[in-house]
Amino acid sequence: MLLSACTLIVTWAQSPTDTIVGKQERGLKQYTFVPKGQWIVGGNISYSQQSEDNYQFLIVEDINGNGYSFKVSPMFTYMVANNMGVGGRLAYERSLMKINSADINLSDDMHFDIGNIYRLSHSYSGMAVLRNYISIGRNMRFGLFNETQLQLGGGQSKLVSGTGENITGSYESRFMVGVNLAPGITAFINNNVAIELNIGLLGFKYSSIKQVTDQIYEGNTNSTSASFQINLFSIGLGLAFYI
Repeated sequence: MLLSACTLIVTWAQSPTDTIVGKQERGLKQYTFVPKGQWIVGGNISYSQQSEDNYQFLIVEDINGNGYSFKVSPMFTYMVANNMGVGGRLAYERSLMKINSADINLSDDMHFDIGNIYRLSHSYSGMAVLRNYISIGRNMRFGLFNETQLQLGGGQSKLVSGTGENITGSYESRFMVGVNLAPGITAFINNNVAIELNIGLLGFKYSSIKQVTDQIYEGNTNSTSASFQINLFSIGLGLAFYI
């Protein structure tokens, strides 16, 4: 009886109807979206302006002020392989913020008045860039890309508050190195011109800041930070030319 059971098991194991589980083809194919040997030249530019008149934000009330922010970032890339390119990017950003008056209201009997605050800053950086494109099926008009950026930069800023004899000010100089991931989408208007939208998603950054206050007091700080979030302030809308 035992011999018959073993013979049945061996016969079942050798049955030609057995299904052998192996490598599965899922039918996913990557098409060439940007071919090898092509140059890409373009950039992003953004400008925003704000004005507050008795504006309220959380515990800060009656905010009166104005400001602006300007950023330009030209770039170039050479496709060393299909859907993969290397290149560089430059970036310059300048911003101004003025608060004429504001009221910090902590409770009914505790509030502070602030005003006459002026902050002007600008920064600049250079980036080595690796770009990877992903086609959306056979569609050659729309595609996804990711930009890996190795960034090196710096900047200066000054902060002034008060009026008359009570005026005080600080000057900062910054040095920064970081690695960023900026995915996005590109849409071709024609064969050589495309509109791009990208957003900073993941970043690692090291910063060194030196500050001088009233030309007397000096301070230094070093910081390391990492972020994994959608930064709405880093959204870039640009134009690229594919040569």
